[in-house]
Amino acid sequence: MTYFSFLRENARWLTASYLLAVFSGFGQTFFISLSGGDIRAEFGLSHGDLGLLYMLATLGSALTLPYVGRSLDHFPVRWIAAVVIAGLALFCLAMAGTFSVWAVALAFYGLRLCGQGMMTHTSLTAAGRWFSAQRGRAMSIAMLGFPTAEALFPLCFVALNSAFGWRGAWVVSALVLMLMALPILLTLLARDRVPSQAEVAAAKTEGRQWTRAEALRDPRFWLVNLGVNAPAFIGTAIFFHQVYLVELRGWTLELFASAFLLMAAGVVCASLVAGPLIDRFSARRLLPFTLLPLTLACFVLAGLHVPASAFVFMALVGISNGFNGTLVGAFWPEVYGTRHMGAIRSVAFAFMVFASAAGPGLVGWLIDRGVAFDLQVSTMGLYCLIYCVLLALVARAYRSAQ
Repeated sequence: MTYFSFLRENARWLTASYLLAVFSGFGQTFFISLSGGDIRAEFGLSHGDLGLLYMLATLGSALTLPYVGRSLDHFPVRWIAAVVIAGLALFCLAMAGTFSVWAVALAFYGLRLCGQGMMTHTSLTAAGRWFSAQRGRAMSIAMLGFPTAEALFPLCFVALNSAFGWRGAWVVSALVLMLMALPILLTLLARDRVPSQAEVAAAKTEGRQWTRAEALRDPRFWLVNLGVNAPAFIGTAIFFHQVYLVELRGWTLELFASAFLLMAAGVVCASLVAGPLIDRFSARRLLPFTLLPLTLACFVLAGLHVPASAFVFMALVGISNGFNGTLVGAFWPEVYGTRHMGAIRSVAFAFMVFASAAGPGLVGWLIDRGVAFDLQVSTMGLYCLIYCVLLALVARAYRSAQ
């Protein structure tokens, strides 16, 4: 099957996976963090206070995700999508109506659980289950939803904030979810996709179908998570404190927001390249290369302070996110099977959410204690570099066990 015939024959389900990823943007850090300055000013919070609040709320969502995420093994994708979209809209309204620090924490929790957690989980788990022989390409299409949101949502929020204030921007977000996202996705998901016998026969054998308990007892599972979730930790930490970063560098928030367009382009290019490579070589063989772009991105941001470095950094982060997201989406069903993938991936996603929670809190705490931002970012780059070697060893262990 050619790439274009694949797109044409599966447009309904590929579009659904793509849009679920797009609308997860309302619960992603790059969108939520744009309200950070207003929230700090209104409630008298420091960078560390807000980072800690965000970390605790995100940790709460990470602890919840393994319980709600396994629902994808038991209920149709359409039902899950409807509940999650409605929940995300509700928490957008909760953010618009926050009246105390604890109300902000509750809104953070719901946005992270429904947006970053369940919307992303539903998009990638459904794509991984719907497609077998073309799983890498399906993941690459779903992944395009994230750069779409990254390119459009920050600029839209800045415009809405100027017109209606930050609370009004969150009200508009809720309306978009209920009046646009919900009806479109319910229409697309009216029919579930079942892989044909020919696809199953053409797919690479999955071998053993691991249960979640078996996967959790596998040390390789945890080692891979410590590596592939570095982008979640690093990206969330830097994007959440982007106001501090632009003030430190003497840039403008508009300049940094415009760099999201380049990041989006990097995600698109990397995703479209990674998908066919995964189908050809397997996710296991490509695993050791996933952190190389992020390693370089960290060293660029730490070592270069000119405005152009923001665009170089964001382009490299985009390449990292596109390659890593596509690869990880295909990796888990490739090595652990699809039968219990909702339950297994929910733990992996909880790990990712935990990493994204730890980033803002830890970096904010270090900022408040005077630790140089460049030193923090350089340390992140060194961690990625070390883990490139560790992932190569883990990938070899997976291949030798087959």
